[in-house]
Amino acid sequence: MGVLAGRTILHVDMDAFYASVEQLRNPELRGKPVIVGGPGARGVVAAASYEARQFGVRSAMASSVALRQCPDLVFVPPRFEVYKEVSRQIRAIFAEYTPLIEPLSLDEAYLDVTHNLKQVASATQLAREIRGRILAETQLTASAGISYNKFLAKLASDYRKPNGQFVIKPHEGLAFVETLMVGQFHGIGPATVGRLNQLGIFTGLDLRQQTEAFLRRHFGKAGSHYYHIARAQDHRPVVADRVRKSIGSETTFEQDLTTPAELWAGLQPVLAAVWAASQRTSTAGRTLTLKVKYADFRQLTRSRTFPAPIRSPELLAQVSHELLATLLPLSLGVRLLGVALSALETETEAPGQQLTLGL
Repeated sequence: MGVLAGRTILHVDMDAFYASVEQLRNPELRGKPVIVGGPGARGVVAAASYEARQFGVRSAMASSVALRQCPDLVFVPPRFEVYKEVSRQIRAIFAEYTPLIEPLSLDEAYLDVTHNLKQVASATQLAREIRGRILAETQLTASAGISYNKFLAKLASDYRKPNGQFVIKPHEGLAFVETLMVGQFHGIGPATVGRLNQLGIFTGLDLRQQTEAFLRRHFGKAGSHYYHIARAQDHRPVVADRVRKSIGSETTFEQDLTTPAELWAGLQPVLAAVWAASQRTSTAGRTLTLKVKYADFRQLTRSRTFPAPIRSPELLAQVSHELLATLLPLSLGVRLLGVALSALETETEAPGQQLTLGL
């Protein structure tokens, strides 16, 4: 993208951020499959180096599963204060180019650089300059996506990882999206991919050929989102200093869950994702909400509020388990489970616990 016209959005994403910081601080870890997280039976992968990813290890995976895939993994306990300090350095670089910065976590952010402070006319050059500054000042690499909306910028940043950048120009958006498999769309998880495939929808082009009414009938409100992104449309602005009201995660299952054992097992990766998000954003919540969607699309929530924030993965798991138990016995299969924390407070210190779950 040459001259900046209309909106120009960057999505900057650090490459294997936590693991890369650890490899930078400890040269003995370089070139090794490194996991940031707890190695115990209930440990969870918070981050994986690219060496570990070559074995299929990924974030939010149970440590026991990761070890089966790569027995030579090196586990490093998370040091969130260190990661937050590096993240502050990176955001200071962003602020030299634009005040419109929307952090998504410690390691990624959207930047609206339509009217950038340095008057750089080329978005490609701007992204290259920012990535160069990050490398020079932190010795860490970043990838960047450049486009005219947030959805496409996010897709573009994944396209040339690690340590690369990619541009999707306004006249290229529709053609780019239609060639992708639906599993490559940000926000469409494996279970939803399975349901889309059952409907004969495999690519962005397949998705674009569906009506909004059809997609809403099968996917509820999310169907409208799928309708628009299949057309490369995303009008969300970059919101600076966004006040986060909640953090959460949810999973739609390819097959409905019908037993308590299936429910507990299905809940664990959701809890791992929520705890990881809590750590990444340095927040803790006083209210925990469990969301359940049944096979007939009926939705139900259960909440519990505490006088102090939930600051351990064990308590997070315990309360979620107790709320889920109130829904038993099941009269209908469960297709979705979600957990969210609200009434958030910012942590002043990084907690010292390992990332473990206590179900």
